[in-house]
Amino acid sequence: MKIFITGASSGIGEELARVYANKENELILLARRENRLISLANELTPLAKSVAIIVADVTDFALLQEKIKGIGAVDMVILNAGISIGHSHDITPFEEFKKLYDVNLLSNHAILEVLLPHFMAQKSGKIVFISSLASLISMPTSKAYSSSKRALNAYAEGVRYKYKHHGIHVTTILPGFIKSELTDKNDFHMPWLLSTQKGALKIKNAIEKEKRLYAFPLQFYLIILVLNLFPQFLRDKIVGLVK
Repeated sequence: MKIFITGASSGIGEELARVYANKENELILLARRENRLISLANELTPLAKSVAIIVADVTDFALLQEKIKGIGAVDMVILNAGISIGHSHDITPFEEFKKLYDVNLLSNHAILEVLLPHFMAQKSGKIVFISSLASLISMPTSKAYSSSKRALNAYAEGVRYKYKHHGIHVTTILPGFIKSELTDKNDFHMPWLLSTQKGALKIKNAIEKEKRLYAFPLQFYLIILVLNLFPQFLRDKIVGLVK
């Protein structure tokens, strides 16, 4: 299987590259940090059928698309590239807000504009969006990140409806806290924090089962679902208790 993974130089993307590294899989790994990609490729080349790297900033849309055109058709793309600007009560500066949306949302469309014609031509393929449980409830200190991931959920849902009759399967992953550079920025208690390896294995399992949506850890997901069932005035009071 030919697998393309974005945001592969650290965190979930790096660990997913490791769990898919076997002699049946060709890996194409994209990130902006060349030294990290080279190190990972050297590690995985003895394990995988092949490993190729693409060095690109996903917010440079023209260059990103040009480089992706060179890889041709793939069997699966894992759209993992994402950033967080941390938690703050301050107003997010516009340029930071825009960059967050460029990475977390718009880069995915730039990539799929190139790859979807290949998926349609081969009448098969898997598209995996890495979203977040934070997309299900927008806390006052993470409104930029939460809203970008909620927008990603909506986009992924539309892609799934549009292309399901072309043999293309779409999976949206909503993880809670997983050890990564993103969570390392947090200075608060993170309930049910998972190791990067355990998180990646759960994601791989959900992809193999062709789940449409997979949210985890289950306890965290259920709490958010119950909270969202509350009347708005009560939810406002509960959220207002979070500092």
